Amino acid sequence: MPELVVVVPTYNEATNLDSIIGRIRAAVPDATVLVVDDASPDGTGALADAWAARDDHVQCLHRAGKDGLGVAYRDGFQWARNRGATWVAQIDADGSHNPNDLVALCDIARTTGAALVLGSRWVAGGAISGWSRIREAISRTGNSYSRMMLKSQIHDLTAGFRVIRTDILRDIDIDRVASSGYCFQVEVAHRIESHGALIVEHPITFTERASGVSKMHAGIVVEALLRVTVWGVQRWLNRRGN
Repeated sequence: MPELVVVVPTYNEATNLDSIIGRIRAAVPDATVLVVDDASPDGTGALADAWAARDDHVQCLHRAGKDGLGVAYRDGFQWARNRGATWVAQIDADGSHNPNDLVALCDIARTTGAALVLGSRWVAGGAISGWSRIREAISRTGNSYSRMMLKSQIHDLTAGFRVIRTDILRDIDIDRVASSGYCFQVEVAHRIESHGALIVEHPITFTERASGVSKMHAGIVVEALLRVTVWGVQRWLNRRGN
């Protein structure tokens, strides 16, 4: 029974997979690494299977096709919960997150009892490397807008590097989280915050991917803006109704 499952969603990450799995295994050797692959045509799934064949701390969950980041994470969370994991971690496959930071995130989770520990770019000590000023401004603006609409105290709502206590996933009814793109991060954090559970942000340095193609596109941004706006309006209407 793994205490910690590190979920790594992949789509066409063959050039990055060996590195990220190796770095995770070195950082948290007792954890199980779960690659959730969306039928990558570049052979990412086969590489993950090769890892699993030689390392029993690595597993691969194959999905039928590309169905969105949020759905991949939900499936990975379910896999971890079915195996009795206490914690589940999220990390990008492209090397943007430093697996060594998992040690600090997990230590915080264990010592504080936090339901969610975020690797945050937008708290003191956090940073981004390799982004243009325009891209950084877009990310900061998106986070600020989300915080305002949701009246959130979380500085990095879109953070994709996080450790979550698995029992909170039941409490927030994770299977009802509807977001499929990067807005999944916002929705899960918002649900945990609304539940009143402890959330801790720890500064990290986010580094732009060295190889491969980013999965970010305009549709993901639009989904996030629309959903956050709807949640914010619903929150305002609910307060007026009370």
